[in-house]
Order: sequence, then C-alpha cells, then structure tokens
Amino acid sequence: MSKPQFHPLQFDARTGEPFLRLPSPHDNIVITPPRFSDAPTIASYMNDPALYKWLDGPPFPYLPQHADFWLDKAKQSTDAVFQELQRANEEHPDGPPAVVSACPVRILREVRADGTDLFLGDVMFVRERWPDIMDAHEKESLAMPNAERPVGDPGIIWCIGDYIAPSHQGRGIMTAAIRTLIQEWAIPRMGVRLIRVETFTDNIGSRRVFEKLGFVYESTTPFENKILNSGREIKGMDILWWRAE
Repeated sequence: MSKPQFHPLQFDARTGEPFLRLPSPHDNIVITPPRFSDAPTIASYMNDPALYKWLDGPPFPYLPQHADFWLDKAKQSTDAVFQELQRANEEHPDGPPAVVSACPVRILREVRADGTDLFLGDVMFVRERWPDIMDAHEKESLAMPNAERPVGDPGIIWCIGDYIAPSHQGRGIMTAAIRTLIQEWAIPRMGVRLIRVETFTDNIGSRRVFEKLGFVYESTTPFENKILNSGREIKGMDILWWRAE
C-alpha cells in the first residue's frame, strides 16, 4: 500500500513498525518508536555511572516504575505524531508530505544477524525550554512564546536530547543518528530551521558530536551549586546553535 505521507519512513515487514535506517557503515542501526518492553534495558542504562553522570533530569536511583512512566509519556508522543501522519495520508493521499509537530521515531536499536534488536538509546527533538536559565520568570518568558508557535513555524527554536548505551559510545552512531533525523525528518517533515543545544562543560564528547554536525558554539553559562539527581555537581553548560542554510 502506498504511504506517501509517511515518507521517508520504512515499515518492518513482520511487525509493521515504522523506522528510519542509518546510512553505512551504521546501516545495522534503526530508529523506531519506543516499546513498553524497553523498560528493563532503560532502567539498567540509567543506573550506569558511565551514562547517568551526563544526564540532567532522570531520577536516581532509576527504578523500574520510572522507566514505565517515561515510556508511557514517550509512546504517547510518538503515537500522536503517527496519528497526524495517518490523518494526512487519509485526507491528502496524493498531496505533498504534510508538516507535522514532531518525529514519530526516536529509539536507537542495533539489528542483529538473527533479526532481533538491542535497545541502544534515545534521540528526541523538543521545543527549547532553556535549561541553562535558572530564573523561572526569564525561562517562562522565552519558553512560552516558543511553545505557542504553530506547527511548521520556522521561528520555532528546537532542542535535542540524546543518550546512547556506554557499550556503543565513541563509534559515531549518535552523530549519524542525529544527522539522519535532521536531514530526513526534522527539516522536511517538521520545518526545523533553528536548533539550540546545551552540553555540560565537561561533556567533551557530546559537544564534539554537535560540532561535527555543524552546530556552532555560542557561549557558556556558569552554574553555582547545580547538583544533578545523581549527586554530581555541574559547573556550567555550553550553548551551541544550528541554523538551516
């Protein structure tokens, strides 16, 4: 069945699950929606110090119910976008691909030779919320107008949140995944033109990923007494921007 409004998504022939595949040499990696069965692996990763020390937000220790709660919210989000695509396909089956509110795929998976796959991590595009700004009024004055912009507005400022399993860090997978999502989905299907990201000042690896993708360093926001849920103190965030040419 023709599904022009779902382009460039592919669909698993056995399960019908939508996905994007990374280009070679990472073509054994796909990006799919979340699954409730991901919960045990997520909980395991989130309790690994090689990962949680770089994350601002997840509870610590990370319990199974935390994974269930996160998956419920993440799945609601991707399901809602998929429903947008279904409506567009029903109403405009031969029309140009519609601009939608978000991305229906976000979970990185390594496909093995036997057809099974391994949960590797997450890449999400969200409207910017300025986590580097501590003053609540100032933060709201920036985030509220950004949240109220209509779908497809080129003035929307986006942000990217991501992580990958410690076992697969340093292989170029995250760089390839974000590049694929920007080029194949964020630009043509969401109208993304502006992305602002924040990395902890000591997370050199994350900053390098974004710089490889054309993000440009703008400034550093220093912190005083910024403590993550894991107990680690953060000294500041580097701010980088990507702007469509």
